[in-house]
Amino acid sequence: MKEKSKKIILIIEDDQAVLSTIEKHLSHEGYGIMTATDGMEGLKKINSGGYDLVITDIVMPYVSGTGVVTSLKETNPHIPVIAITGFGPEPEAVALEKKADLVLSKPIKMSILKKHVAKLISKVNGE
Repeated sequence: MKEKSKKIILIIEDDQAVLSTIEKHLSHEGYGIMTATDGMEGLKKINSGGYDLVITDIVMPYVSGTGVVTSLKETNPHIPVIAITGFGPEPEAVALEKKADLVLSKPIKMSILKKHVAKLISKVNGE
């Protein structure tokens, strides 16, 4: 039987504690994890390709999460994006307008994040 390839997730988050927590929980679920600490670094990694899902903070230095979502959806509309924010409904509305597949508020409940990650990746891969 052919083994499924490991799904790769890019996490773009400038808060190291949040980044580490998400990375730890999703890697324990069997996902391959790549990280970026700001939107500019994230976009460079996105352009190198190979991601099954992107999780991005909204408020970051250099390029905001909404900038990341906009750019990603223009070049790779099939890659699902989860936007995360700690700043209430206004950034969430902007992220949704920019075509994020899901917006979650901080503090993030890992059980909810893991459920949505699995659902979005399955949907894209037709599973």
